[in-house]
Amino acid sequence: MNVLTAYIVKEVLKGSAIALMLLLTLFNLFTFSDELKDMGKGSYGLKEVFQYIALTSPRVFYELIPSAALLGSLFVVGTMANNREIIAMRAAGLSIFWIIKSVMLAGVILVIGAILVGEFIAPEAERAAQLIKTTSQNNEIVMSSRYGLWLREENKFINVQKIHKKGVLSDIYSYEVNDQGNLISMSHIDHATFIGNKLWRMEKVRQTQVLSEPIQANNLNQLDWKTTIDPDLLKVVVVKPEDMSLYDLFMYISFLKDNKQKTQRFELAFWSRLVNPFITFVMLMVSIPFVIGIKRGTGIGGRMMIGIIIGMTFNIFDKIVGHVGLIYGYNPIIMALLPSTLVFCSAVYLVSRVR
Repeated sequence: MNVLTAYIVKEVLKGSAIALMLLLTLFNLFTFSDELKDMGKGSYGLKEVFQYIALTSPRVFYELIPSAALLGSLFVVGTMANNREIIAMRAAGLSIFWIIKSVMLAGVILVIGAILVGEFIAPEAERAAQLIKTTSQNNEIVMSSRYGLWLREENKFINVQKIHKKGVLSDIYSYEVNDQGNLISMSHIDHATFIGNKLWRMEKVRQTQVLSEPIQANNLNQLDWKTTIDPDLLKVVVVKPEDMSLYDLFMYISFLKDNKQKTQRFELAFWSRLVNPFITFVMLMVSIPFVIGIKRGTGIGGRMMIGIIIGMTFNIFDKIVGHVGLIYGYNPIIMALLPSTLVFCSAVYLVSRVR
């Protein structure tokens, strides 16, 4: 890496870091304002609000990296253009392609940081944040809705009313049907604890055999239940699919497919999350024609406004495409790739026009 390349990489990273900290602070202030409205519900107080904000920050950090890269690049490279540094570089024989390559090298570092935070820190922190908020407001019980969490395993339909913590469930209903859809048996479990190796220990089990003549009912103090339902699958209760890690999404999609359930929403989240780090490259590519193509002397405010408009437009377009794909059942891979591919191709076209 030569001196000029290192200089551009360092400046883009510095500008992106400043933009990221400003955006993160702004978003956290908005979150703090929203959370103040929920203070007083249960034991949810100021301490829990600050814990919630701290734990959701990694997820916000991950989501803001593409926008920060765009703003940082517009600011830094735009300042270079205003100071005639870009003109000097091009006069020295360096092409626009070389400038793009140098900016993209900074993008590689940002993408690596995004992947590390988004896959290994943000999902667990987000889960902890949602648990703190929900348990504080609901007497240490997490519920997906007033109807509980529904799971399906082959011919069994399982309804979990209460999740106290990872691997501990209570107030569980299980319904088993035959191939014709007739109810065979139903059970109620007071308490279930995961003991490892796909095994749950159930306590105070009441079983009812519906199809038998006469109907039979059994009460058991303890029963071991071997199932493919892992505590990690229950992460979906407190975390939206868009905030789950790739591994968690892959495992949950596999579980749904094995039980012949719809997976499109989770597949879209999986492919969108896979594509998301590389949106940073798209945003950096978008910044180049606006830096090179805009006349020298354009102020920082003008460049920032351009970046904000581009970022907001892209996010809105991305969400619209995703929802359209879900409504009409389009291929999740295509829906996840379409927005960034169109924007990237447009940026390449604009760069070619600038050249």
